[in-house]
Amino acid sequence: MEVIKTAIPGVFIIEPRIFGDERGYFFESFNARDFAEKVVNVDFVQDNESKSRYGVVRGLHFQKPPYAQSKLVRVVSGTVLDVAVDIRKGSLTFGQHVAVELSAENHRQFFMPKGMAHGFAVLSQEAVFQYKCDNFYTPQSEGAIAWNDPALGIDWQIPANEVILSEKDKHHPLLSDVADTLGFKY
Repeated sequence: MEVIKTAIPGVFIIEPRIFGDERGYFFESFNARDFAEKVVNVDFVQDNESKSRYGVVRGLHFQKPPYAQSKLVRVVSGTVLDVAVDIRKGSLTFGQHVAVELSAENHRQFFMPKGMAHGFAVLSQEAVFQYKCDNFYTPQSEGAIAWNDPALGIDWQIPANEVILSEKDKHHPLLSDVADTLGFKY
């Protein structure tokens, strides 16, 4: 696998080595030993999957400490724009984001450490999205910031009038309104 550093320390794009022939392809989507050597030693404890249609934006979600999660995400069908926002107070990249297109065709994966708000937008007709987490989902630890916070400057690549949100995701605060309450330190 090739590991690509991003503008935010600890956030990586991962390109697996693909072996293809007339039958199709094969690749190793996760190998704990290689991941520990090239990215970070992490113990994933939960795998999740979602299916969404074009225009769906999920995010920007996180879990607060001590239940914060690192995530390794990928798309097995379709295409999404995946986004990680640094919400670690004191980080030189606080409030900045990295966006990457993940698709069934490019097989890219995206790793984000604890202290990132995460979201994605479905760019294809539909998409199946999978992610690994290093901590269990804990409802009382849920947090989120507004997907369209103007200070973040995220181009979701979908016209705003076509964005589909859950009722919950329509009402999250701006990062500047909650920055001092998140509990992430850098």
